[in-house]
Amino acid sequence: YASSILLDPEYGLPAAKVRAPQAGLLLSYEKTGYDATEPGRFPDLIDDQSALRIKNEGGDAVKFLLYIDPDEPDAINDRKYAFVERVGAEAKANDLPLFLELVSYDGTLNETGTAAWAKVKPDKVIKITKEFSKPQYNVSVLKVEVPVDQKFVEGFTDEGVTPVYTKEEAAKYYKAQSDATDLPFIFLSAGVSNELFLEELKFAKQAGSTFNGVLCGRATWKPGVKPFAAEGEAAGKAWLETEGKANIDRLNKVLAETATPWTDKVEHA
Repeated sequence: YASSILLDPEYGLPAAKVRAPQAGLLLSYEKTGYDATEPGRFPDLIDDQSALRIKNEGGDAVKFLLYIDPDEPDAINDRKYAFVERVGAEAKANDLPLFLELVSYDGTLNETGTAAWAKVKPDKVIKITKEFSKPQYNVSVLKVEVPVDQKFVEGFTDEGVTPVYTKEEAAKYYKAQSDATDLPFIFLSAGVSNELFLEELKFAKQAGSTFNGVLCGRATWKPGVKPFAAEGEAAGKAWLETEGKANIDRLNKVLAETATPWTDKVEHA
């Protein structure tokens, strides 16, 4: 149902061995989370992993996640830029594409999902999309957030919630993000529902975004955690084979109507 699967090599290698024959394999290079002992949300790599080992384990690409606030001091962000440069050089040396996942935050705010966060998110997402499109990072594909918090867009808010953006303003942010990169870029779901994620993709298309697909997890499988936890493995598997499959089918249908072929952005030798 999916063209490829992203797995964490710390736990996912057994699953990688039984994936569908036609499915590609992306393996994560970073440890889950970030260093919480100092400001900056600095990344760390899995101790016994490398791009060479990812390649030898059958990986088709390296995936690396970076938390970043482009407005934090250079003392923080310059370390992150150098970190990505090293990861990109390592992936390139092993002839593997680098999928760079960028998750924005605001170092002055305690949480996302608020109106205060929604107001500053577009500028941050567009800035990091532009920065990591520079050639020194050797990024092949950007995995990015949509540039707004869709739950604060006019027409998408819950009852009683004041919109932060009009539809026209939100559309301009989607287009500005798309214009900020010449690389293939794909959207992450950030844990929103399958229904809302599909609406985000349709909105992106209408706004003129030339995104090239998605790499998402929770928008497809998150509701399956409840039956698995409450009723056991058989119930979880049954959910995946029915509702989980239906979520991916719906996603594939919408992508066929909204996403731009990545080949439009990549020069072939």
